[in-house]
Amino acid sequence: MGNEHRVGGKVITFGENVNTDVIIPGRYLVSIDPAELAEHAFEPLGPETQARLKASDVVVAGRNFGCGSAREQAATCLIGAGIKAVVAASFSRVFFRNAINTGLVAVESPAAAEAAEDGGEMWVDYDAGTVEVGGQTFPFSPYPQVLREIMADGGLIPHLMASFAGGKQ
Repeated sequence: MGNEHRVGGKVITFGENVNTDVIIPGRYLVSIDPAELAEHAFEPLGPETQARLKASDVVVAGRNFGCGSAREQAATCLIGAGIKAVVAASFSRVFFRNAINTGLVAVESPAAAEAAEDGGEMWVDYDAGTVEVGGQTFPFSPYPQVLREIMADGGLIPHLMASFAGGKQ
């Protein structure tokens, strides 16, 4: 499997209770194209935030990231913007599952989120269950085997297609 279970890079930080309406405003939900959705990611926060997002690899936030409406496009637009992982103190359960289903690494680690600095670097190893930031390593419960397989395949749909085509159990 190589190192595809380890993702990361430059960090952009957000606070608590980041709502899906802020991640991707409802008027853009007619699209499912990740690149098109990425053009509107965090639009309510202005062009400076959008430019910083496009130059980042990891979104880091406080508690309750992805709260609000249940919309898969909130994870999809982050993928379209080049985000490799989201690390938060906690997630809306629906956002967490949508992230996994679309192939976006989502890790709950309050200590790592607290240690992250805007513009710094963060690396997530979802097999080992570690987040590296600022010279420190923070453990989290590693993904269960089935979630690791979904992530390795690029999301739930590619995983199911590979399972049916290859006879995975």
